[in-house]
Order: sequence, then structure tokens, then C-alpha cells
Amino acid sequence: MSDKDLMMESITWAAEKEPVITRRFYEILFERYPQVAPLFSRNARVDQARMLQDAILAALDHFDDAPWLTSTLGAIGRKHIEYGVTDEMYPWVGESLVATLAELSGPRWTPAHEAAWIRTWGALAGLALAGAAAARANP
Repeated sequence: MSDKDLMMESITWAAEKEPVITRRFYEILFERYPQVAPLFSRNARVDQARMLQDAILAALDHFDDAPWLTSTLGAIGRKHIEYGVTDEMYPWVGESLVATLAELSGPRWTPAHEAAWIRTWGALAGLALAGAAAARANP
């Protein structure tokens, strides 16, 4: 199976258990890294959870579209600077996302699923970080 297939499979499994998988993601993220919680408005957490889930699904839909990914994720990285997101937070998000998907997928989750998500998150986060770096260099 390709990374994209493995990732879509695990998203489907996770969504069977929790339709808005990112709600559980934020619980895990805030439990592991409570210092990021102040970056999120309590009233907007449900909206933020849906936006994040939509962004993940859009990235998977455009998995093979490097220009779209570069442009879109670069813009996200630039925008996240305004919210106070730092470079060190991107691995925290990836770790929490993988933990969420593993938990919600249950016994069907395999090392191949985990490896696919880790590889892909690293690439996606790298594009967002490049956007953030460009924004810092040219404010």
C-alpha cells in the first residue's frame, strides 16, 4: 500500500470511532503540551477542530500535487506566525496527530500506518515551516 492509501485507511478507521478526529487530537496535544493551549480560544476549539480536519483531508486529496501543497502549506505557515506558533510546535502537532490516529484506529493500526504518517507529516510540516521562515525573512 502507498503512504496515501495507508493514511486514508487510518483516517477512515479513526472517523468511524470519532467523526471529528481532531477533537481527540486537541485533547492529546493539550495534555502533552499544555503550553500551547493559550494559543486556542476556548470558544473556537470546535471550529478549529473542523478546520484542522478539513486541512488534513485537503492535503491528502492533493497528496500528489506538489505546487498546491507548497503554496497552501506555505501560506498556513506564514499565517501561523501571527498566532504565536513556533517552529518547535510542529513536531508536537505531528506526534499528537499520530497518537490520535493510532488510538482511534485501534488494533488495525500498524507500524506501516505510523511510518506513513510520520513521513508525510515531516514533509507537510517542512512546507509550512518554509512558509514561516520566508515570512520572517520578508515581514
